[in-house]
Amino acid sequence: MRTIAISGASGFVGSSLTKFFSNLDYKILPIKREILNDKTKLEELLNKSDILINLAGANIINRWSESYKKLLYSSRINTTQKLVSAIKNIDNPPKLLISTSAVGIYDNKATYDENGTYSNDFLSSICQEWEKEALKAKSENTKVSIFRFGIVLGKDGGALQKMILPFKLGLGGVIGSGEQAFSYIHIEDLLEAYKFVIENSYEDTFNLSAPTPTTNKGLTQALGKTLKRPTILPVPEFVLNIIFSEGAKVLTDGQSAFPKKLLDLGFEFKYKTIQETIENLCK
Repeated sequence: MRTIAISGASGFVGSSLTKFFSNLDYKILPIKREILNDKTKLEELLNKSDILINLAGANIINRWSESYKKLLYSSRINTTQKLVSAIKNIDNPPKLLISTSAVGIYDNKATYDENGTYSNDFLSSICQEWEKEALKAKSENTKVSIFRFGIVLGKDGGALQKMILPFKLGLGGVIGSGEQAFSYIHIEDLLEAYKFVIENSYEDTFNLSAPTPTTNKGLTQALGKTLKRPTILPVPEFVLNIIFSEGAKVLTDGQSAFPKKLLDLGFEFKYKTIQETIENLCK
């Protein structure tokens, strides 16, 4: 039985991965906070792990006060540094580290594959630093892959769970102009991508986003059509700025990503469009 250690195992993606791989007869070792903060226990856990999945990080959809921005940084960078340090200190390190990043690393000027142009804002800077720290684990014994997430959509948590109630009540609408890019991935495709990379032991940087990126308007229309509800109440950007301050950029300033490397390797997405995705999750 192969063993997967997961940091951030209690979150939406982490709990989904735990259930998915447990059903495939993998043994899951969650890296809880007390283990992460105990060098000896962390090294012991990783010494008996074949694969390490690093998901740890505070929720990006929040009000970005200065203290919260520090938490966004430390929960990603410091955690990754601890994991990499442990990998380097043990005799039998995981064969593969899959560390998380986000399509927020790119600017919003075009649709990008994995070689896209980076932005110079706070979110992109975190992603760049996050990836840089994870790649330090690369060695003869440990491969490193980076998964740049789009917005993960699923029934049991994540962004869709937070946004669906207003739409069910007929109170949904576009955010701002609605023209901002919206890169997303169905949770089932995300899980299958992990399986695909793990079982083939691929080492690279991958965009985990559906092959047909859309816009906030496209998402809104898909929700309205599927739920058979009007979507005529736009959310002005200034309201989001009041609620989330700088963090509103996550909702008003999206990136458009294309999963070229997964497609080139022969990975097949089950849910290629936003309409397919929303119909599966909301019906």
